[in-house]
Amino acid sequence: MKNTLKTTLLVIAGSVMSVSAWAEFKQAPLPYATNALQPAIDQQTMELHYGKHHKAYVDNLNAQIKTYPELDKMDPVQLQKQISKYNTAVRNNGGGHFNHTFFWESLAPANKTGQPSAALTKQITQDFGSMDAFKQKFNEAATGRFGSGWAWLIVTPEGKLAITSTPNQDNPLMDLAETKGQPLLGLDVWEHAYYLKYQNRRADYIKAFWSVVNWNKVNERYMQAMKK
Repeated sequence: MKNTLKTTLLVIAGSVMSVSAWAEFKQAPLPYATNALQPAIDQQTMELHYGKHHKAYVDNLNAQIKTYPELDKMDPVQLQKQISKYNTAVRNNGGGHFNHTFFWESLAPANKTGQPSAALTKQITQDFGSMDAFKQKFNEAATGRFGSGWAWLIVTPEGKLAITSTPNQDNPLMDLAETKGQPLLGLDVWEHAYYLKYQNRRADYIKAFWSVVNWNKVNERYMQAMKK
């Protein structure tokens, strides 16, 4: 299969990435070392999560190009927005690839996380009451997701912030999502994301997550979402 490389830049959920990072659906390198998020997320979990689980989504998605040749020229955002046209394998693996790339960018070493911007803080206070109230609601969405899935902070089509949760590898960009919106922050609550360190203590994993949230990236995504 001929791999088409393009140089056009796409805004993907508020992040600027080159299409070549996704063409033929390639797994981009982690933006930090696998031990950089310790103690919140341990090195062994990162190696397995990125190197095995995420890689499997990419490989399985690429296998679907035989059935759907148009996928070879489709960027991930376009795919999410028309995911209902495709089979379960494309939905699960296409969502898994997008979600994990988004997740890695949502994290940063504790000394490089930054802080919520003034504009984002103002919107959080307006829509949730306070930063603490926002985190509590987000934690509840992550803790309350039965089985495997994700918790999300999104910008709704009306320009407000909302917290939602999706099952499996679904996300708010998908055309079949129950609550649609532009994701700003996502948390993976599949057991493989935390079980080696936290076992069944999902709440402890969620608490630790806040120490490695890449607020610089979340701020960037918020600014991009509000321009649309």
